[in-house]
Amino acid sequence: MGFVVLLGVLAFVIFGCVCVVWAARGGPRWVRGVAAVTTGLGEVVQMLAKSGKGSNRSNSGSSDDGSD
Repeated sequence: MGFVVLLGVLAFVIFGCVCVVWAARGGPRWVRGVAAVTTGLGEVVQMLAKSGKGSNRSNSGSSDDGSD
């Protein structure tokens, strides 16, 4: 069941990427809408990844205190 969900997510990601490329070449209005949603979701995921990476960095245990 989880595999089917992952395949569905992958299909949506590929479809969104195709729409972004098609919209850049001047596709129809619905393609530009799907491309806008895709790029917006990509920016949200990127922002969440950056915020998660910053919180993990403070708890990583490796510090630059100069002791070797």
